[in-house]
Amino acid sequence: MTLKLSVVGCGYLGATHAACMSSLGFEVVGVDTDPRKVELLSRGELPFYEPGLDTLLEQEMKTGRLSFTTDFSAVADADVHFICVGTPQSKDGLAADLTYVKASVAAIAPYLKKGSLVVGKSTVPVGTAQALRAELSLSAPDADLAWNPEFLREGFAVEDTLTPNRLVVGVVNDRAEDILKEVYQPIIDLGTPWIRADLPTAELVKVAANSFLATKISFINAMAEVCEAAGGDVTVLAKAIGYDPRIGNRFLQAGIGFGGGCLPKDIRAFMARAEELGAKQALEFLREIDAINLRARQRVIDVVRDELSENLTSYTIAVLGAAFKPDSDDVRDSPALDIAAQLQAAGAKIIVHDPKAIENARLRFPALGFAESVHEAVKGADLILHLTEWREYREIDPSSLEALVKGKIIIDGRNALDRDKWRTAGWKFHALGRSN
Repeated sequence: MTLKLSVVGCGYLGATHAACMSSLGFEVVGVDTDPRKVELLSRGELPFYEPGLDTLLEQEMKTGRLSFTTDFSAVADADVHFICVGTPQSKDGLAADLTYVKASVAAIAPYLKKGSLVVGKSTVPVGTAQALRAELSLSAPDADLAWNPEFLREGFAVEDTLTPNRLVVGVVNDRAEDILKEVYQPIIDLGTPWIRADLPTAELVKVAANSFLATKISFINAMAEVCEAAGGDVTVLAKAIGYDPRIGNRFLQAGIGFGGGCLPKDIRAFMARAEELGAKQALEFLREIDAINLRARQRVIDVVRDELSENLTSYTIAVLGAAFKPDSDDVRDSPALDIAAQLQAAGAKIIVHDPKAIENARLRFPALGFAESVHEAVKGADLILHLTEWREYREIDPSSLEALVKGKIIIDGRNALDRDKWRTAGWKFHALGRSN
């Protein structure tokens, strides 16, 4: 008999997981407390932007295997329940807020049938899974709990779900592993590495991976600072060290740093949990990683002032990019929007453009100016900031903007534009970590 699955929490992670599991042939019910979100998904529409997921969702809704509801009793027939809710940073500290995770497990507990498996996918502090399993043994003694961390990259969520570079499962018995192998068998058959771990290790894998990526990004941004001081070129430096197989060239693109809903809050929650465990010193380096990341944003603002004036009240600045990364409409902890807001607070007139994130950006910073096209955004601008490396921006013909702008100055905050092309067109071009 084919397993039936439920997915609790139908945001970015949950909606992706539900649609992908349906595409593998499972009957899947997604449950969420937000009626609007459920209504959109039930119509085959996404409440966010993710390349390829809209097509997959529409396709799977037509099969009849996939459904969405606000009624938690709908999970009663399911054999495996994936917890996919958010774990935001607490409002009063660095730790993760586990309110939604705990509430989700409590909400489905009354409906868990004998032998069902609850599988956490949310990023949580180490020790959470064991605590939830202990609570579940009291409220639903015939159910079990495992942990299966997600490793999705926004913009590649479908690919990362159906063809991941590894599958990690934290279990305490063979039965839980066997159930998860049955769920993921089509993916395992592709040759995907399968890693069985205990619950604490499975929880640590995700935050350790994110901490390593954050460290690599902040490292190259620190090198960019040194390159600027020494008159070097961080792009050449990154290329050179990237050939070393011990280092690799991924995540060595200097710029304004990382953002989004994962890396910043995950490394902070990791530090907070390490302190609770008495291992504070082991992760002290992450405080500097976080500081370097935030400092990269300030460096862009300093360059703007160097190019224009300490007093920005009479200047107009066009900001290309609002999402924290391309191929996403996510503006959570977006370096681009943070820089735009700080420049506006300093007196500058800011006009922001983004191919997908304008509405989310407007909700977050309604006082900023917004434009529906690049040409509209740069009209009358004294300076252009390139802050999210969308393909649309990389393909801009600099000469097409010449008659629109007031000043031919561009700052590439992502080291993604063709410097020679812009300079040949007569623009003053500045990129972080490169001599000018």
